[in-house]
Amino acid sequence: MKKVYLYNAILATVFVVAFGFTHWNRNKPEPAIPQLKERHGPISTSSEWLNTKAAINGLQRKLREKPNDYRSKLLLALAYMQEARVTGDHPYYFPAALELVDNILDAEPADQVLIYETTVAKASIQLSLHQFEKALETGKAAVAMNPRGAAVYGVLCDANVELGNYEEAIRMADQMTSLRPDLKSYSRISYLREIHGDLPGAIEAMQAAVKAGFPGLEQTAWSQVTLGSLYEKTGDLVQAEYYYQRALAEYNQYAFALGGLGRIAVKRGQKQEALKLFTQAANTLPEFSFQEELVRLYQKQGENAKAKARLKELLEGMEEDQEAGHNVDLELANIYLELQKDYPRALKYALKEYERRPNNIDVNKTLANIYYHQQNYAKAAAHIQKATRTQSQNAELLCLHGLIDYRLGKLAAGQNKIKKSFTINPYQTSALSFEGKSLLGSSISKL
Repeated sequence: MKKVYLYNAILATVFVVAFGFTHWNRNKPEPAIPQLKERHGPISTSSEWLNTKAAINGLQRKLREKPNDYRSKLLLALAYMQEARVTGDHPYYFPAALELVDNILDAEPADQVLIYETTVAKASIQLSLHQFEKALETGKAAVAMNPRGAAVYGVLCDANVELGNYEEAIRMADQMTSLRPDLKSYSRISYLREIHGDLPGAIEAMQAAVKAGFPGLEQTAWSQVTLGSLYEKTGDLVQAEYYYQRALAEYNQYAFALGGLGRIAVKRGQKQEALKLFTQAANTLPEFSFQEELVRLYQKQGENAKAKARLKELLEGMEEDQEAGHNVDLELANIYLELQKDYPRALKYALKEYERRPNNIDVNKTLANIYYHQQNYAKAAAHIQKATRTQSQNAELLCLHGLIDYRLGKLAAGQNKIKKSFTINPYQTSALSFEGKSLLGSSISKL
């Protein structure tokens, strides 16, 4: 869910000082306590980092003194999940957190509440690693233990969304909201409304999420940025910029807010400002989307050496993530499609993901896009039907749908969809949008 699971999976369980870690397994030697890494760059100078470090050092000290302190072990696992979110060091922190929760569950402690909380945490980690089937299975095990816990329904909502089970995802989100109407539940409602074509309703729900958040917390800043991105998708750059700036004001150097401002700079034709903002974001957090944006900008400006260097760095990071158990096949498919124009390789990765979750609309959109570029319009049409079955009003998706219709000879239907996409968002910058503009010619200026 763009991916809301990447952000919301951790929102389901986390405040950084809330939880801890450890247990001694009678059948195995006690594993070493995973160490906390020093932060670097802007995120290493905040008071939040000092508090985080003190809390984690305290948990580690407890575990050295009492290795069978299950509660502290869980707290450390959750703190490492949040550290992965803040630093972007997914290959280290998510496997470390998963090892900790598995240690607890393998030990089968008597505390049933602890087992439930640990199971929910494990499902959240599996979501973050894109192991969606496993997350669904683990989440179902947790809800069987306690059907009155709100967090587990968030996990089940996210897993069902990623697997394309949208009706079930709605049911889980409604259940979560009925138990605990807060930032985490409102944000899920927002995404589900968005993919079902209700952009005003999505904005309304995300506004509720922002209001429910505590100023200065990372999760509140994430909600502000997500609200800004919704306005951006509707072409309201002024409101989008307002929420990106607000997130930066309340959470210093927030990389996703910098990235949002970078996208707005691109849409306003401010290429040097966009380069500065995306570079600042990438230097703050090694998030692959910032690297992608930099590659695009360098390619458009003819700076091929810089583009190749960034792309190499990006792919190396993705490979590291894969080796750590993080499935990034869909992301790789889009990188090879958009940045390298290597359609056979893009198709290989997209089909691998399609085998795992054939009903997911984002997976089908990527396949439709690849087949469109290969001029296999019949296959593109089959996947665009699956990608649009929730009636999403995403402008880029509508533009792609219109282009496919047009190439199949449905000229009027194709043009109408493309026109509608620019009515929703006139600031599209993808290669497909430029093709759509070219196809419509002068009529686009009348929208």
